[in-house]
Amino acid sequence: MAAAQAEVESSLNAHSAPGAAGTAVSPVAADAAAAAAAPTGSQAQVSKAALAAKLLSLSGVFAVHKPKGPTSAELLNRLKEKLLAEAGMPSPEWNKRQRQTLKLGHGGTLDSAAQGVLVVGIGRGTKMLTSMLSGSKRYTAIGELGKATDTLDSTGKVTDEKPYDKITREDIEGVLQKFTGNIMQVPPLYSALKQGGQRLSALMKRGEAVEARPARPVTVYSISLLSCQLPLFTLDVECGGGFYIRSLVNDIGRELSSCAHVLELTRTKQGPFTLEEHALPEGRWTIDDIARSLEHCTSLLPDELAFKKPKSEKCSDQALSYEYITLSETKRAEDATKTL
Repeated sequence: MAAAQAEVESSLNAHSAPGAAGTAVSPVAADAAAAAAAPTGSQAQVSKAALAAKLLSLSGVFAVHKPKGPTSAELLNRLKEKLLAEAGMPSPEWNKRQRQTLKLGHGGTLDSAAQGVLVVGIGRGTKMLTSMLSGSKRYTAIGELGKATDTLDSTGKVTDEKPYDKITREDIEGVLQKFTGNIMQVPPLYSALKQGGQRLSALMKRGEAVEARPARPVTVYSISLLSCQLPLFTLDVECGGGFYIRSLVNDIGRELSSCAHVLELTRTKQGPFTLEEHALPEGRWTIDDIARSLEHCTSLLPDELAFKKPKSEKCSDQALSYEYITLSETKRAEDATKTL
């Protein structure tokens, strides 16, 4: 370091010229000073190593804002890639730590066409995700009367069209009470439910035969009609786990002697996490931002939920599931996705 300083001082004495303020300015000195101030390769490695250590130490549950387009699993992969890139992993140093793993998981799938709150577990927080699945959720849904689709939303093919010109706002409000409380609901064919170990939605897309599922009990805590400009109507729905908004809108259309599908869907709340207050946008998917969010969100969860292993589900046919990705250095090219 002393040699570097001597070289800078020598350059200043030999090549300097008075500046506007009477101070000596030299291109050579400026270059040398910049080189001295820049972090060395070893310093950069130390910084990345510190970020990697911080990333691997994160444990808990937080929320991100899922946009329209990607599936929940694809979004989880995108989040993982951003965090690993920030921490400089995978790398040769990372590969030496054979026992280190990064666990990420989401609790409660959102349709690819939907947006809103997606709860994410990191580290030991993946064990807390089951509690997110059975808790209450809140949605804002825009339905369209007069058209039915095979997916029950705007991504599907139109399968039926019926008139809606005689339906009024009062008619819609009148049928909502029939869908409040403990009710029976038939889940959609395009769903995460499984047949032969594969999701019904995947089988449907491949044109394979799928058995319709029987109605099952679900809970709706509240429904309100926010706006009505037919054929569009907007609902605010708070429900329990396993409930499908697409099925609700489809059933409302039938109850009105017409048909309907979901045009837009936003999850505004999942458990204690709200879209406005807790969901991190993609621009804040950084190690530091997630660390701060984990610290803030810890206070939202009951003490008994903290890092306890979830009970296994007895029924494999339930829509309540979570996925997590485990990244291991020895198999870093493989993303193991596990559904419980």
